[in-house]
Amino acid sequence: MLDYKTVGLTHEDLKQMYKWMLLGRKIDERMWLLNRAGKLPFVISCQGQEATQIGTYFALKDEDILAPYYRDLALVTARGITAEESMLAAFAKQGDTSSGGKQMPSHFSKKDLGILTQGSCVTTQVLHAVGASLSIKMDGKKSVALATLGEGSTSQGDFHEAMNFAGVHKLPYICIIENNKYAISVPSHLQFATDDLSSRAAGYGAFGEQVDGNDPIAVYEAVKRARERAINGEGPTLIEALCSRLTPHSSDDDDNYRPAEEMKEEKENDCIIKFKSYLVDNEIGDEAWFKQLDDEIKQEINTATKNAEKAPYPLPEEALTHVYDQGGEQNA
Repeated sequence: MLDYKTVGLTHEDLKQMYKWMLLGRKIDERMWLLNRAGKLPFVISCQGQEATQIGTYFALKDEDILAPYYRDLALVTARGITAEESMLAAFAKQGDTSSGGKQMPSHFSKKDLGILTQGSCVTTQVLHAVGASLSIKMDGKKSVALATLGEGSTSQGDFHEAMNFAGVHKLPYICIIENNKYAISVPSHLQFATDDLSSRAAGYGAFGEQVDGNDPIAVYEAVKRARERAINGEGPTLIEALCSRLTPHSSDDDDNYRPAEEMKEEKENDCIIKFKSYLVDNEIGDEAWFKQLDDEIKQEINTATKNAEKAPYPLPEEALTHVYDQGGEQNA
C-alpha cells in the first residue's frame, strides 16, 4: 500500500477513509441479508470496490459532479446519501432520493449533492458526465465531472464517444474504470484483448493510468492528480482501478462460473481487511477504536433499516411524477 505521508494524508484522513469504506460494506451486507430474508427483491453489490470509491471521494471537492454506476454505494454514501436513504431506495419507498421509490435500487442520484440521475442501460452515465464537464468548461468553473463504470462497459459505444468528445475539447472530465474482471459472468479475456485498459487514453488524447484499486491511498493520489490536470485545462484522464468483486454480479446470480481458488484469492485481497491491517501496523487505529466504529455503524444501519421498512410506498397517483415536465401541456 502506498505510503500515506507521501501524498499528504493525515491519520484522521485515513480513519475517515476506513469509516466510509466500512459503512459502505455494512450497508451492502445488510441488504444481502434482507434479500435472502425475502424483504428486498434485488441487490447489486459494492463489496470489494470500496477502496477505489473512497480514494476517489477523498480526492474530489463538493462542487464536482458525479455520475456513478450501480456498484458505487460506498462512494455515494461518503458523498452524502445516507444509509436510510439507500435503504428507502432498496425497499422502493417514497423517501428514495433518486425517484421516490419508482426506480430500480442502486440507481443513485441526489440533486443537491451533484449526483446525476442514471438509467438502467449501462454506460449512459459517461455521456452525462461529459456533458456536465462541457458545461463546467463553458461556465469557466474550477471543478470537474467524474464518471465511473465497470470494465465491461468499456465495450460499449458510449464509452468511446464520451472519451473522444472529452479529448477533442480538452474537458475537465475524469473517467474511472472499476475493473473487477467480470462483466456479469464474462471474464476479462473475453471482453477485451489488452492487459491495460487505461492505455486506450492515448487514442483519445487523454492521460491514462492504471492503479491498484484495492489501495485507497493510491487511488486518492491518481484522482487528485487527474483533478489538478483538469482544473489546469490539461483535459481528461482515464483511470483503470484494478478491483475485486467479492459477491456474485447481483442477488440473482449464483456465481458458480468462478473458480474456488480465484474467489479465495480475492477474499485474501479484501480491501477492508488490508486497509485495517495497514492502520494497525502504522498505529493509526487500535482495537478500542475499531470496536467503537463497528458499534456506531451497526446502530446506524439498524435504525436505517427499521425506518425504511416502516416508510410509506409511493402512491398510485405518483406513478408519473418527475417522469415528464410537471407543468407541461401534455401532463396537465
